[in-house]
Amino acid sequence: MDLLILIVSAALLLAGVVGSFLPILPGPPLAFIGLLIMQFTESYSFSAQFIWIWLFVTILITVLDYYIPIYGTKRFGGTKYGTWGSVVGLIVGIFLLPVIGVIIGPMLGAFIGELIAGQTSKASMRAAWGSFLGFLAGTFMKVIICLIMIYDYVDRII
Repeated sequence: MDLLILIVSAALLLAGVVGSFLPILPGPPLAFIGLLIMQFTESYSFSAQFIWIWLFVTILITVLDYYIPIYGTKRFGGTKYGTWGSVVGLIVGIFLLPVIGVIIGPMLGAFIGELIAGQTSKASMRAAWGSFLGFLAGTFMKVIICLIMIYDYVDRII
């Protein structure tokens, strides 16, 4: 039975890495569930403190993943219109184009928001670029967190 649990756990950890790149899968939460499932084994469980820390990190990364593109928009000179455009673009992008909408939506939303605010197309593109860089930073963070969870998994079973 432990072998089956470890296989399911490994599959969820790998799905977490894939989900870090594909917006349709929640990367770090899937990886965390993979670690959590290991608790059902007799030989490979983690301490309660370990699980609580990873739960906190998973929630933090998941929240930051939505905030970082907005921060990137602001950091690259975006106004409130660009910031709101980024948020609206994210929401619309999720529903219209589930896979790439999370990438394109905030960027396009920030660009349109800045144009509405009266910014030049150059300034609008700069804010949109900040949104895109924020998306890349969020993706990088998710991948790193999932890889660390995989390391913990491998370290536990070896």
